[in-house]
Amino acid sequence: MAHHKSALKRIRQTETRNEHNKYFAKTTRNAIKSLRSLTEKTAAVEMLPKVSSMLDKLAKKNIIHDNKASNLKSGLAKHVNSLS
Repeated sequence: MAHHKSALKRIRQTETRNEHNKYFAKTTRNAIKSLRSLTEKTAAVEMLPKVSSMLDKLAKKNIIHDNKASNLKSGLAKHVNSLS
């Protein structure tokens, strides 16, 4: 158990940040899943920039790695372009 006030505060901050980061990561994963399940091109084209923006924000905040965000965006763009 932590004995310093600063250590106790750090524990509280870490828990809060973990909750925050988990929420945004999960929300983005759900958005990716729903985009991949779309079969209509117009809806997918409309949704792609929103999902890409979410991935960029996660990468910017170091929740996911920059390269992972790039790989996911690339795969989603390929999926959207393959729709007819």
